[in-house]
Amino acid sequence: MEALRNLPPQMAEQVRGFLDGSSAPAEPRNAATVVLMRAGAEPRAGALEVYLLRRHVSMAFAGGMAVFPGGGVDPRDYDQEVGWAGPTPSEWAALMGIEVPLARALVCAAVRETFEESGVLFAGPTGGTIVEDTTGTDWEEDRRRLEARELSFTEFLQQRDLVLRSDLLRVWGSWRTPVFEPRRYMTWFFVAELPPGQEARDVSSESVEVSWLPVRDAIVAADQEQMLVLPPQYCTFLELFDRPTPREVLAAAESRDLRTVEPRARVDGERVSLEIPDHLVELGREIGRRLHP
Repeated sequence: MEALRNLPPQMAEQVRGFLDGSSAPAEPRNAATVVLMRAGAEPRAGALEVYLLRRHVSMAFAGGMAVFPGGGVDPRDYDQEVGWAGPTPSEWAALMGIEVPLARALVCAAVRETFEESGVLFAGPTGGTIVEDTTGTDWEEDRRRLEARELSFTEFLQQRDLVLRSDLLRVWGSWRTPVFEPRRYMTWFFVAELPPGQEARDVSSESVEVSWLPVRDAIVAADQEQMLVLPPQYCTFLELFDRPTPREVLAAAESRDLRTVEPRARVDGERVSLEIPDHLVELGREIGRRLHP
């Protein structure tokens, strides 16, 4: 946790440039990410497995970082004609405290990006069924066309007579990129269990490798700087640590505090650090003591 809070020199310069007025804050772009989960080998703390992609180091945002599947909202994600089953966009909007069109777009983006980056699809022929296999060459061609923006998500579902299963998602929280970052996102985090019969696979053009990793191992790897992660991902690992099964995570999501987290910079002489909510800092210290006694 402490390593995440101490900003590297390049980022420290961005902070100073923002504070002295030489750079203005960028407008955050709406985005969605999905913590794709599956049960670990045994139901103990830290055993829950999450799906991670390591981004190309050349990526403009979070290059080289390990992230959950996700990305920015596409204008076509706002399409009102998208096939839909489960909680309605109005219900999502009320829960998230946002406008209905944005709620619809965020849920669509979450499902679309998960399929584009992992091949996992939260959709089925009806509201009570789900696609069991998306590994065929025809599925891969559709996934490629979605990723290339040659096909909208609405068209993709219509061509296959499918409906989006919003009931398979739960909202976990939201993070806004700090004001000093040149690229900023207002990102909503969703949690979802890997559907029966489906498998996640390395298909995204934005990643160099993928892995299923127990939350415990992810925290240790980040602490030892063997894996690069951003604060939202690391804090999500911490929050999932004592919930070893997807069912427990989905249940916990029902009572989450959904206030947006926006880290802030603190300058103390030559040291520039990131301020993260106290409860997350304390959680990091507590779990750190358990993992590194």
